[in-house]
Amino acid sequence: MATVDVYRITDQLDDSTLDAVAARLEARGKHPRFIAMMHQYLDAMGIDSAASVLDLGCGTGVASRAIAHRKSFTGRVTGIDRSPYLTAVAKRLAADEAVAGRVEFRTGDSQSLKLPDAAFDAVVAHTLISHVEDPRAVMKEIARIVRPGGRIGIFDGDYASLTYGTDDPARGKATDELIVNALVTNPRVMREMPQLLQDAGLVLEAAFGHVVADIGKADFFAPGLQSMLRVLPRSGAMSESEARTWVNAMLERSEKGTYFGASNFYSYVAKRR
Repeated sequence: MATVDVYRITDQLDDSTLDAVAARLEARGKHPRFIAMMHQYLDAMGIDSAASVLDLGCGTGVASRAIAHRKSFTGRVTGIDRSPYLTAVAKRLAADEAVAGRVEFRTGDSQSLKLPDAAFDAVVAHTLISHVEDPRAVMKEIARIVRPGGRIGIFDGDYASLTYGTDDPARGKATDELIVNALVTNPRVMREMPQLLQDAGLVLEAAFGHVVADIGKADFFAPGLQSMLRVLPRSGAMSESEARTWVNAMLERSEKGTYFGASNFYSYVAKRR
């Protein structure tokens, strides 16, 4: 079975795997470090002044709800994702958090949106671009649907840097690569983003880089470990028993205070001419 990025085919997954994906997205979205990275680029975008925002590849609506909750934001957010399951979760959570009147969710393909030109004041692609088949097509669509002078925020992991500490460094490197292939379609795409933005006719205004590392105890990466019990077997990267063995080894290291997990994250803020 070939390895496939599970987050790229969320419209094809079974409900139990989607439950694991949704739980991971929501747990990560509530982590203080993740929240800080998100609001850093939203602030740089001046998102509060946007009357209409598109959250592309919205998943469970983490970014959509965060924008809607901002005290100075008075606009409206539209979230689009290819998975009807995840957009249903997003609608439920927006209602639970009393922001359903400010956000709406639809299913759609980020590489070919059925939306008019210059339809939004701002576009956010939050943890999307590393999972799409054609990043250039997505950037072209983003440039088309944002109005002239509108701003774009792109945030994602640089998953080529994702690594876990193990007792056997050589075997650990091979496992890192296996896991990256199971989770990400374009692990180096954030390194290409300055060129992708320019090619799409967008002007880079700001960029932020972060190293997120759990040392000793799993914290930021803990929800991801739990999700891998479902995601790694579904991707074809590991059998269920292999995934369980690897996850248990990581949790054991965390309990002993010897855990190490790290990845770089980047955000870009650009403007349409």
